[in-house]
Amino acid sequence: MEQLNFPAYAFTLKNKENKTYILDLIRKKNLLLTPEEWVRQHCINFLNSELGYPKSLINVEKQIKIHGKLKRYDIVVYTPQGSVGILVECKAPSILISQDTFDQIAQYNMTLNSMYLMLTNGKEHYFCFMDFENKTYRFISELPKYNV
Repeated sequence: MEQLNFPAYAFTLKNKENKTYILDLIRKKNLLLTPEEWVRQHCINFLNSELGYPKSLINVEKQIKIHGKLKRYDIVVYTPQGSVGILVECKAPSILISQDTFDQIAQYNMTLNSMYLMLTNGKEHYFCFMDFENKTYRFISELPKYNV
């Protein structure tokens, strides 16, 4: 897998039937190592190791219902109070972050009401702060570190 714009992390990889699997720290199971999964696992480690978010507050690939259709978000980080603090959308490195990507995470956030958004393809990262009072958002340079 290619080098991403994240710190280097030690992953547990396993080969089975000529396929590579990576251990997911949150779900505690081996997952097929696809380019998007490579980005997702780096992001999980980034949120936990660099920003200090406890694994117990990180949720990965769960279904949500949007306009009557089932969708699946990549990563959600909950606050200690149980609300969604960070919503993350991961794309494979070959996928450019576009208006469609922003539209996708915005649509998910209409249901989840996260204060912070992160979009990444592993090479480029975008962070947003949601201002629900003024019904707008602003780009920020980084996500806040975990603060109890």
